[in-house]
Amino acid sequence: MADYETIEHDVLVVGAGGAGLRAAIEASAAGVSVGIVCKSLLGKAHTVMAEGGIAAALGNVDDRDNWKVHFADTMRGGQYVNNWRMAELHAKEAPDRVRELEAWGAVFDRTPDGRILQRNFGGHKYPRLVHVGDRTGLEMLRTLQDHGIHRGIEVYMEQTLLTLLKDGERVVGAFGFDRERGRFKIFRAKAVILSTGGIGRAYKITSNSWDCTGDGHALAYHAGAELIDMEFLQFHPTGMVWPPSVCGLLVTEGVRGEGGILVNKEGKRFMFGQIPENYRAQTADNEEEGWRYTQGDKNARRPPELLTRDHVARCIVREIKEGRGSPHGGVFLDISWIKQRIPHAAEHIKRKLPSMYHQFRQLANIDITREPMEVGPTTHYIMGGVHVDSDTQMSRVPGLFAAGECAGGINGANRLGGNSLSDLLVFGKRAGEFAARYARENKLGAVNSAQVEEAARRALEPFDRAADMRGEGPYAVQHDLEEMMQDLVGIVRREDEMLRALEGLDKLWKRARQIVVRGNREYNPGWHTALALPNLLTVSEAIARCALERKESRGAQFRDDFPNKDDALGKVNIVTSKAPDGSMQIRRERIPEMPAELKQVIAEMT
Repeated sequence: MADYETIEHDVLVVGAGGAGLRAAIEASAAGVSVGIVCKSLLGKAHTVMAEGGIAAALGNVDDRDNWKVHFADTMRGGQYVNNWRMAELHAKEAPDRVRELEAWGAVFDRTPDGRILQRNFGGHKYPRLVHVGDRTGLEMLRTLQDHGIHRGIEVYMEQTLLTLLKDGERVVGAFGFDRERGRFKIFRAKAVILSTGGIGRAYKITSNSWDCTGDGHALAYHAGAELIDMEFLQFHPTGMVWPPSVCGLLVTEGVRGEGGILVNKEGKRFMFGQIPENYRAQTADNEEEGWRYTQGDKNARRPPELLTRDHVARCIVREIKEGRGSPHGGVFLDISWIKQRIPHAAEHIKRKLPSMYHQFRQLANIDITREPMEVGPTTHYIMGGVHVDSDTQMSRVPGLFAAGECAGGINGANRLGGNSLSDLLVFGKRAGEFAARYARENKLGAVNSAQVEEAARRALEPFDRAADMRGEGPYAVQHDLEEMMQDLVGIVRREDEMLRALEGLDKLWKRARQIVVRGNREYNPGWHTALALPNLLTVSEAIARCALERKESRGAQFRDDFPNKDDALGKVNIVTSKAPDGSMQIRRERIPEMPAELKQVIAEMT
């Protein structure tokens, strides 16, 4: 084996977002050696883009809120295919994780009497989201970094992992390279925690940043772990569609939580006519009551703009398809209208939504205090991920853990806004705790030199083909993948289109294996793109195959050819695994029966 730089830790955390940092802090507190590997610079993880808040049932704004209501909301939002044990742990432990973050220095917005302020959000019965204006993710990441820096955690920035290393069935480290110089490295560890975020770059229009290429999903899958719920991909209803400079950029749900409304080109507030039966009792059917709700009236019902994301996204698509959309293929989101309701509305909006105001003023020349935004659904979050144990976050591969967006289960068919940030804290902590325990109980495993050399050979193949001037570059393949997934495996799905997508993926796999990269290994973004393509193709295939298998519409999965729910499919998860011959296997796994006491909670709180 070549003389590659080798780094050793008890626990290796892959990803430095909210879940990764919280896991690293917890593992370090347990007294083990911890290393963090991240693709970009520390502080630039995608968590900083989270705007609206952290969902936790503190009950500071409405004392009727508690973990039971939060649990019931999460299960109902996920259409009951969630991992109920994860949903239970999340609802119970989120308040403690928020208070912990506050003790570590997070500066949250406050109520007049000094308690942590909470705002309304889609799918949540009561005001539940702890926030810092619309910069909550940034404050969360800052706090975790400031706290973690004192714990002696080693951080390896601008590193990309190519494969997980195994000793028999157990994961014992990873092999990757530094993005600046292109030099290979071996990371040995007793336990590995994947916290790499989402897969949004598989789609043309996405709120995700450049590094969300499904790395953790693909690393786990190729190491023998199972993926779960990959068909459930959330399209956030309000991403910017115009101007092009901000296309896909997220408009936080906090805009609607503060009173923003959705209107079509006729100026009609269309959501009032689209309230599902199971939410009718909780949803206002007139503008006056909806406004009172956003202003904190405990007796008012929430406006229909704050229904679950999957429902709002489909309503927007319906308006567009029926010819009532905005000039650039979206609808209008208007917060400026509140000047009819409150004095000094512009100052109020700037104070409540500072990032939204400054971001769109500078990048799009849009003043949200004076004019509406043109919005439409944008690929935002995948509910699917690594199949993990509910309590420990360990996958079905010994030594391999996952937390955050790259772990599946908690959200079921649809995630409620704000649950992502509390998920990072709750299950990041648990992953760190149990990975440290696993590391104390096991020794470093042996590194398989043949596996390392094979990974290095595959990584350098694009350079070996550079002499062939007819070779195709990586950007064309990625572009075609994004276009195809957007068109054929998007918000509204059909069997014939998804079969075409699978045929297209087969062709894209063949093209990806013949990609040419010119230049050298230093500072070469073309090479980085080429190495990310197999991950994007892997998760895209999993999404398409699972969506085909689930012949029903549930949550974020909407099948135009199967528009109704299937009770039988509501009792199973779709599981993805790699067959011995390298093909992708799909199977159904029955969801364990929920305990009677949790069924009672749902019955009482719904």
